[in-house]
Amino acid sequence: MEQDDSVNVLGERLALCGSDPVTGFFRDGHCNTCAADRGNHTVCAVMTDEFLAFSKYVGNDLSTPRPEFGFEGLKAGDSWCLCAGRFLQAHDEGCAPQVYLAATHRRALEIVPLEVLKDHATPGPGTRDRRTGPDL
Repeated sequence: MEQDDSVNVLGERLALCGSDPVTGFFRDGHCNTCAADRGNHTVCAVMTDEFLAFSKYVGNDLSTPRPEFGFEGLKAGDSWCLCAGRFLQAHDEGCAPQVYLAATHRRALEIVPLEVLKDHATPGPGTRDRRTGPDL
């Protein structure tokens, strides 16, 4: 699988989304993607209890541990690379989580408009504001 360029929705180098738990299609902590990623796991989101309940309700239980897959389950506050379509669905239902723009891959824009992502933007660790990029 050849990985797409690691570029975020701001046109900059893709930042780390989460390493505890390790997220991403490639389980590299980044919302990197490739042609084989049919779910477009490109939106770096901060989990909330409301979103986790919504995701479980629509058939993707992210909160229940699955030890057979080495998955401890997510909890509120965890960062995770969401499928862009699921994020947009949660947005439409009024329960979308916050997003780290610097860690959201540009392929998310194939499904989610930038303005929708910006409406849910939050500063991330090691940055002044994920809308403007890292501190220099």
